[in-house]
Amino acid sequence: MNKLNDFLSVIDSFIGGSQWFVFLLLGTGLFFTLYLKFPQFRYLRHSFRIVLGKFDKDGDVGDTSHFQALTTALSGTVGTGNIAGVALAIHLGGPAALFWMLITAAVGMTTKFVEVTLSHKYREQAEDGSIAGGPMYYMKNRLNIRLKNKKIIHTGKVLGAVFAVATIFSSFGTGNLPQINSIANSLFETFGLNHILTGAVLAVLLAMIILGGIKRIAKVTSRLVPVMAIIYFVGAIAVIACNYQNIIPSLYAIVSDIFTGTAAAGGFLGGSVAFAFNRGVNRGLFSNEAGQGSAPIAHAAARAHEPVSEGLVALLEPFIDTIIICTLTGLVILSSGVWKEKVHNQFQSTDLIVLDGKYSDSDPAEREQLYNFLSGETGLNLYSGNLQVINGEIQDQPSIIHARSLAENVKVLMNNQPYSGTVSFSSGRLVSQAGLTITGESLLHSAPLTTVAFTRSWFGDYGKYIVSIGLLLFAFSTAISWSYYGDRAVTYLFGMRGVFYYRIIYVIGFFLASFTDTTIIWTLSGITIALMTIPNLIGILTLSKEMKSEVTLFFDEYLQKFPGKKRDQLKF
Repeated sequence: MNKLNDFLSVIDSFIGGSQWFVFLLLGTGLFFTLYLKFPQFRYLRHSFRIVLGKFDKDGDVGDTSHFQALTTALSGTVGTGNIAGVALAIHLGGPAALFWMLITAAVGMTTKFVEVTLSHKYREQAEDGSIAGGPMYYMKNRLNIRLKNKKIIHTGKVLGAVFAVATIFSSFGTGNLPQINSIANSLFETFGLNHILTGAVLAVLLAMIILGGIKRIAKVTSRLVPVMAIIYFVGAIAVIACNYQNIIPSLYAIVSDIFTGTAAAGGFLGGSVAFAFNRGVNRGLFSNEAGQGSAPIAHAAARAHEPVSEGLVALLEPFIDTIIICTLTGLVILSSGVWKEKVHNQFQSTDLIVLDGKYSDSDPAEREQLYNFLSGETGLNLYSGNLQVINGEIQDQPSIIHARSLAENVKVLMNNQPYSGTVSFSSGRLVSQAGLTITGESLLHSAPLTTVAFTRSWFGDYGKYIVSIGLLLFAFSTAISWSYYGDRAVTYLFGMRGVFYYRIIYVIGFFLASFTDTTIIWTLSGITIALMTIPNLIGILTLSKEMKSEVTLFFDEYLQKFPGKKRDQLKF
């Protein structure tokens, strides 16, 4: 597992984890924000009118309403990115990472507006009469190269196929594997429920829903999304209000660390400007999926006669998902202070590194050495060999790093009992033994960090139930929506005959991921996000002029529907 994770991390470092990917993502959103003159701010109130059905016409074609398309797409984005992703970004980059998540969401509102509009325009009808749409369809129809001799090179078909294949993989890497993994981990931490039992029960429920197609999916998600948002909102406000004295310092840290990085504090060894920027944007994309091309697949099914109208509905997603919900999560984590506290937990082998020597995070010079090592700037000698363990205590223990922090009060257990014997390490990594676990105090990340933060309110330990229930609803609804994205990609590539087999594999993968290592799944999700995003961004940039024309034509009709607005206030 460690070798596999290291291999995937190398791949991720060249694409989703690289600086060029971050600049491509933000640059595309910024370009359309300027090119279309800040539509995310100018047209926000029009979006609410449309989602309420005030622009509908009798005879509009589609499988879902605007609201159902919005909730289906939201259920696909509001998931572990809002609970685990925010916590991971702050864990890696400090408070400034939250700022970059919000910037990603602001420009992402425009990106989503564009990708949904173009995808809705070129949607098609599948063999069973349902609507099939998404970036692969506008690619197939509009991104072919026409030569002077009128010969056509079908580059759009190739790009569409690449996107569809990436969507299938991303349905597992984004919507399936990390969702059930976070659910299973959270329910285990909170209720002690067995990972396999959780995976089995939810896999059966998932199968019952997704086999009913988009209409059943839309019906379920339109009920789940409002309920889960209310539950999570109440719990988050309770934590923030209980720690009200830390609100201003938390906001100050978010802003002040943007250009300086985050200094070491408590168990947190520090975060650089570049790392906060990269992780904030990366987790921001995972949270709202703007530019990834996933939401257009859900919105393509909406009943609408104007593609731009559905694009305006989609514009609300990053606003709700990231600017509202992720900000709440970030303030919960920062105001509670748990992001820099070492907490007792069971160590995950992929987060565990044993150094050859002893270091202290209270010594400024050694703390800087540790930070540079974790940042990849310098190397430290890693331990290889056997360590003697007596009654759970490691004899002559070298420094152990877990979750980017020096671990304390480390215990070795065998089948949950203190262990006596030897533990083997190779190049700093644990050589796994059946039944052996290591516990201790270290920083937390992902869902466990948010879970602990929610206990720092008047609800006390009951706060963790809010996270568990919220994560269950958020993540499960995400898995539902992503199954639809994947089956539309399968439809594009193989026709309806491949959909049933895809759904079966999707459910099996969902079950298996409930007891698979978290770190590997997060690394895999970063790779699949990038593979899906890159061709979509290339496509919408190529069709920028067509997008501007579509918006101009839309508002000609919109002004007839809602007279009283001056034309020059809307035109480009």
